[in-house]
Amino acid sequence: MNFLSKLFYPITAPIQFIQNNFKTVFFLTILYFVVINTDTKNLEQANLQIIELNGPIMVADDVLEKIEMAKSNPTVKGVLFKVNSPGGAVAPSIEITHAIKELNNLKPVVAYASGIMASGSYYAAIYSSAIIANPGSMIGSIGVIMQSVDASELMAKIGIKSQIVKVGEYKESGTPTRQWTKKERAELEKVSLSTYDMFVTDVANARKLQKSDHKKYADAHIFTAIQAKNVGLIDKVATITTAKELVVKLSKVEKPIWAKEDKMEKFMQKIITGTISNISTNVSGLMAF
Repeated sequence: MNFLSKLFYPITAPIQFIQNNFKTVFFLTILYFVVINTDTKNLEQANLQIIELNGPIMVADDVLEKIEMAKSNPTVKGVLFKVNSPGGAVAPSIEITHAIKELNNLKPVVAYASGIMASGSYYAAIYSSAIIANPGSMIGSIGVIMQSVDASELMAKIGIKSQIVKVGEYKESGTPTRQWTKKERAELEKVSLSTYDMFVTDVANARKLQKSDHKKYADAHIFTAIQAKNVGLIDKVATITTAKELVVKLSKVEKPIWAKEDKMEKFMQKIITGTISNISTNVSGLMAF
């Protein structure tokens, strides 16, 4: 046994050391990877920041938090608002819209459409200093939709009946358990038209367009980047390099240093965005898609 112990000592000794000093080894391992991945440039304070809006907009908390951090950080002089989203729920889209407006009043924000900037996500970007779109991006879809299903026939086949107690003539508007009445449909259309009018009014004011021309640039039209520029929805068709250069120019920083995004945070955000995207396909309601 003594011979075997000596023979395997080069293997067993490190294992025993790690077992006895696990916390220390774990900490030193993390520290090692932090050090080897640290660029000396990152030790300097970043003065420019990228805020991303990806996937369907169902909640706005994460984006709003990043906007608020950029707003309150005096070292950040300019922001690139990078968008790749088909839109989403009206309320969180409007929250982002006004947060970007407030941020842009303090420091320049350039919005960049990296893939899709449509409906609610276009709404979110309108108050930027400029909107630049990738040549292959899709822009627009300025409109509102409210949808549900009529599951009455399916319910009848499987023997399910709904039971409802309500107060208020329109309280059951939008129900999936039966076909909507004419009055219910009219009520929902009234809400949709009012929201659309607000959407168009804000776009017209922000982009200096005529509201009376909304059939040209709104009306849920989907545009290529070039078409969007021709109707006044964006300022330039270019790549992200041009968008970054404009942020640098508007912010007047002499030595631009872009803040590095935490890779783990970005990975987790992708998972959350994917989950929300799957959920949103099964949720009815007023959407700026």
